[in-house]
Amino acid sequence: MRHGIIIYAAGEAPPDWSEEKEAVVKQMVSEADGVEIITSRTGHFDVMDAWYSLLLKSINHIVCRMAGFSTSGELVFTGRSLRLSG
Repeated sequence: MRHGIIIYAAGEAPPDWSEEKEAVVKQMVSEADGVEIITSRTGHFDVMDAWYSLLLKSINHIVCRMAGFSTSGELVFTGRSLRLSG
């Protein structure tokens, strides 16, 4: 079974948030076969869009993890997660 993670970053992304920073976060999540990120600046704009993108990659165990941005602009996980499928 292939595993995927959707990272939902709540709140406004910092002005310097870019696709390059998003790519670094995706590489740090090594326990997943696919990672999609939802922010106000980059990535997907809703959970359904990210979920569909992972399903197209034949990923069937998908978890959505909540995150936010710290005052220094780093992505911080809240510890909350929701299993979407699989």
